[in-house]
Amino acid sequence: MQQTETTTNRLRLRIAVTLFYFSHGLCFATWASRIPDIKTMLHLSDGSLGTILFALPVGQLVIMPFSGVLVTRFGSHKTLIVSLVLYALALTNMGLATTAWQLALALFIFGLAGNVTNISVNTQGVYAENLYGKIIMSSFHGAWSIAGFTGALIGLLMISLQLTPYVHFWIISGVVFLIIALNSHYLPRVEEKKEVEKKKGFTRPDSFLIWIGIIGFCSMASEGAMFDWSGVYFKDVIGVDGSPVILGYTSFMIMMASGRFLGDRMVRKVGRKRLMQVSGVMISTGLFTSVLFPYIIPSTIAFMMVGLGVSSIVPIVYSLAGRNAKIPPSIALTIVSSVSFLGFLMGPPLIGHIAALSSLRISFAVVGIFGFFITFMVGRIKGIE
Repeated sequence: MQQTETTTNRLRLRIAVTLFYFSHGLCFATWASRIPDIKTMLHLSDGSLGTILFALPVGQLVIMPFSGVLVTRFGSHKTLIVSLVLYALALTNMGLATTAWQLALALFIFGLAGNVTNISVNTQGVYAENLYGKIIMSSFHGAWSIAGFTGALIGLLMISLQLTPYVHFWIISGVVFLIIALNSHYLPRVEEKKEVEKKKGFTRPDSFLIWIGIIGFCSMASEGAMFDWSGVYFKDVIGVDGSPVILGYTSFMIMMASGRFLGDRMVRKVGRKRLMQVSGVMISTGLFTSVLFPYIIPSTIAFMMVGLGVSSIVPIVYSLAGRNAKIPPSIALTIVSSVSFLGFLMGPPLIGHIAALSSLRISFAVVGIFGFFITFMVGRIKGIE
């Protein structure tokens, strides 16, 4: 009887953490699904959009030194609940923007709340994995990917119903608030502050954390490119109009989600190092294919390759950080996830500025180099098996 109760509690814990990952991903995917519409509504060029998108990483950079402190001081449980509420509210603000500077301000706030949510939810993921007694980190990130796919489909529905981004964003925020209300009680409660005190002499990050953070940066820069620019690429480069604009983004999300739900099994079969090296090659191959063959079928297949390539890298990076013996998980994840997620936020504006100087195809080719860099660096870093 006691064993059954324990199993039920573990399952509830896993479901709760999974739903918070899902909510985080859903908020971002909702914003990403309406970028082409907001770009058109505000009459923004590629260069202007790229500049405005920089407000997201600026917001993240401003809050980054304090995110780990918040998690340590208040615990990842409380911090996650508050930050996710603010993240959902920040999403609605972007639907109110009527000028470029208003959108930039809304994105800045979105970046502030998003960074704290990202670090909090991944800290919760590490503790949930430890309490569950089984490798499940990849499945959490799979839920984030499913949220991206779900957000894309909902975005397609909202566009077909001709609902404004503001109404769309409030509907999604309401769903997120409901998830928080129903599941926050089941999140793992761990005293991060006590763990920091136990390992007080080991708070200095080692080079291993920095390097795996850079690998995560490259992967998430590629991922961010798909989130923010895949729709624009299909519309402006391939020449697709209407609902099919979201085809590239959707195919990318399907493969990324599929890869993440298979990620734990693949790690056990081929090892972390081999899987990450192959993944890097797939990212580069996919992006270069879309550049060389800018047609709807080749580019859709190419975006699927990119999705499969990025699927396993970040879960592996976060899992490695959480297992670091020198630093408590909350601090290690603050370091690694901050560096990694910075790529997710800086990749899109980088593409916009390169596109303004050359073309969108050239900017995708530049991002494609990141995949080869991942493959190279994984082979050089000691400690990845």
